[in-house]
Amino acid sequence: MDRLDAMALFVAAVDEGSLAAAGRRHGRSAASVTRAIALLEEQAGEPLLLRSTRRLSLTAGGERHLAIWREVLCSLARLTPGHGGTALRGTIRVTAPELFGRLHLLPLVEAFLDAHPSVSIRMTLANRLVDLIGGGMDVAVRLAALPDSSLSAIRVGAVRALLCASPDYLRRAGSPATPEDLSNHQTIGLDPTSEVELWPFAMPEKPERRRTVRVRPRLRVDSAAALIDAAVRGRGIIAARSYQVAELLAAGRLVRLLPRFEARPVPVHVIFAASVGADAARRAFIDHAAQGLRTTLRSLAEAVPGPSA
Repeated sequence: MDRLDAMALFVAAVDEGSLAAAGRRHGRSAASVTRAIALLEEQAGEPLLLRSTRRLSLTAGGERHLAIWREVLCSLARLTPGHGGTALRGTIRVTAPELFGRLHLLPLVEAFLDAHPSVSIRMTLANRLVDLIGGGMDVAVRLAALPDSSLSAIRVGAVRALLCASPDYLRRAGSPATPEDLSNHQTIGLDPTSEVELWPFAMPEKPERRRTVRVRPRLRVDSAAALIDAAVRGRGIIAARSYQVAELLAAGRLVRLLPRFEARPVPVHVIFAASVGADAARRAFIDHAAQGLRTTLRSLAEAVPGPSA
């Protein structure tokens, strides 16, 4: 077993949380993962992992080596995405928010499949947060600020959080002048389990600060597509993301409201475990998706600019 192979197994063991799971990801036995870690510990001259019956944890030395080995593996994958021209193959499991995935990620997936006939992709599009490791996913698109974690992340752009309603609704009910005016309007919510939703807004005099306003939607749905459909039909005001309503705003079917109170843009990342980034097919897909989403989100930012643009 060479050292690079051992490094990949070590990183996978940390990301997966077990030797057996690391072995499954790389098609190796748990015993071979144990040997790989023993080899690395012998070369490092110190313990790198603490193993119990329930979990793995890193020693201080393990944390130092892990950071270096992640970068080495990802750098090698970037330098040799096709491994000397060998056809990419394998199955890649991807998750993203339902509407974002359908509108913007699925076309990129289809183009990648056309270019690489030996690759299969399994997509999970959901409005719930799908755990990357626990859910058996290789790559995820996240529309949120990311907490610190052992996962790798590529920022590909941002989307705006905004309010909108149909021209028909605004003719009947008027337009709110401040976020507090929402209490006098019909609103549509995206959380059927809650009587109250907290909608974020910026403070124009202090744009870096954020406040929330409590709204009580009369209609609540669990689908972003249904939320937008109801708004287009004049049922009330919605809080949406710019990627969801850009075309409807351009067509005049929805109207943007309170732009100077809009909260800061929401970052968009492609995230993955380092062990995934070391696989040729997965790394190639990550690079393809990141490049495509950057282009898409740059165009979206031009179509739905910030309030000062």
